[in-house]
Formats: sequence, structure tokens, C-alpha cells
Amino acid sequence: MSTKKPSNIRQGFKTGEHIVYPSHGVGRIMAIEEQEVAGFKLELFVIHFEKDKMTLRVPVPKIVSVGMRKLSEPVVVKKSLETLKGRARVKRTMWSRRAQEYEAKINSGDLVAISEVVRDLYRSEAQPEQSYSERQLYEAALDRMARELAAVDNLTETEAVKLIEQNLQKGPRRVGKGEEAEPEADVDDSEAEEAAA
Repeated sequence: MSTKKPSNIRQGFKTGEHIVYPSHGVGRIMAIEEQEVAGFKLELFVIHFEKDKMTLRVPVPKIVSVGMRKLSEPVVVKKSLETLKGRARVKRTMWSRRAQEYEAKINSGDLVAISEVVRDLYRSEAQPEQSYSERQLYEAALDRMARELAAVDNLTETEAVKLIEQNLQKGPRRVGKGEEAEPEADVDDSEAEEAAA
């Protein structure tokens, strides 16, 4: 690596900027440190995750393999919000397998994939209650998505959650209190699955 590079930029990432680390969500690069490990000099990104009160040190050469990326472009944010308005796609597989798929999407760091989890696990007040594990995955996906939207659009997390919920309510089969949902054969796949399991 050339020594001409300013000490605050590595591989297109600079100190002070927000990034997305797939397994932890949105963090901020606080510094780029140099440490000596077993006689080798190693450059590390020092990344702080405010919400989790956690600091991570990631070797600069490892950022590609861990999937660290810049915040999503506005076009990706728009696509993720559009995804929320779509029809929930719930596979007719066992919950444990679906839960693993949802977990993988949440940890992929891909904003659109995360928005699919939010859409698929969202329940309006008129819909049946979620199981504990469904609720946990929904909250995790919602949190990841809200943190990135907040960082991209300079919103508070509360404003980002409101924006997500407004888009979810524009989707099909979202009915308000007192209204009746149109009867559909697949209104709630998870209930039929759990009865069959």
C-alpha cells in the first residue's frame, strides 16, 4: 500500500463516515489504526455501533470478505420502501427453515433483502398475533432497516420507523380496525403450517 494515501482513507472508506457491516448494521468509522500483530503491521478500521454500544476493529484487507459497504444510494432506499408495499411472500415451508432464511437476509446487509423480511413478517392490528420468534425477527429487520434509512436520509430512528410503517400500510391486505379483510385462501400461511407441523 502506498504511503501517499492520507491516513484517514482506505479502500474508499474514510473516518467519520457511516457504513453498513452486515452482521451488525449501521456503524461509524471512528479511526484507522495501525497495530503490530506477531511482528506484522496491520491496519484496522475502528468501527463504533452507537445503538449496541460496541466498537469493532476490522483489518482493512478483510472488509471485502466481511461485506462491509457504504450506505445505500437513494435509489436503493426507494426500492426498499417500494418492496414494503408489495404482497408478503410466505413460503409454505416449516417455520424453522423460513426463520433461517429471514436471519440470513437480515445479516446479508442487503437493504432490499432486509425490507423483504420486514414486509413478510409485518402484521397490521387487524391480523393475527405473531409468534415470539416471528416478532423477534421482525423487530431485528425493522431495526436494521430503520437505522440505515435514518443514516441515509438524516432522520431520527423514530422518523425512519414511521416512514417504514407508512409504506407497509400501503400494501395489499392491510386493513384498519373495524374493516373486514377480503377472504383469501392464504391469509395466514404460518397458522396452517404450525397446525400441520
